[in-house]
Amino acid sequence: MTEVSDSSPYRRELADEGETERLGRDLAAAILASGHGLTVFLEGNLGMGKTTLSRGLLRGMGHGGSVKSPTYTLVEPYEQLKPVAYHFDLYRLGDPEELEYMGIRDYFLGEDICLIEWPERGQGILPEPDLEIELSTSGTGRLAHLRAGTERGEYIISELQGRGRPGD
Repeated sequence: MTEVSDSSPYRRELADEGETERLGRDLAAAILASGHGLTVFLEGNLGMGKTTLSRGLLRGMGHGGSVKSPTYTLVEPYEQLKPVAYHFDLYRLGDPEELEYMGIRDYFLGEDICLIEWPERGQGILPEPDLEIELSTSGTGRLAHLRAGTERGEYIISELQGRGRPGD
């Protein structure tokens, strides 16, 4: 994970898919409470739950439909949400410069939420994240490590800690 701020990271055990979606919903509640958009990097190997976490967040924001990983389209917009959310999957990106052709910088100008799977594939083009979430295996479940990169990210972590979830 990229070194971000000096703030303490937040960790959360995720026993199953439901817990991963619950973390996403908790993140949505914290984002809504902040009144701001957020850029979130979602990191981890294939099958770690990045899309499941995104689904929980988007449903927590009020999206009622399906949520799929935009592996082939690179971005899936959720423009009916307030704030607007964009779900990126850069797994199949051949070169970070391709992001420039799709106008990637325009997605980060406002108060939108940008969820980015495989952000390392866009290195040098993507802005620094407000929040990084790394998902890894832990026994039969997953472990989520959250680290703030900005004051907005620190606010989200403090909101999660205030909800009585375990963290360190």
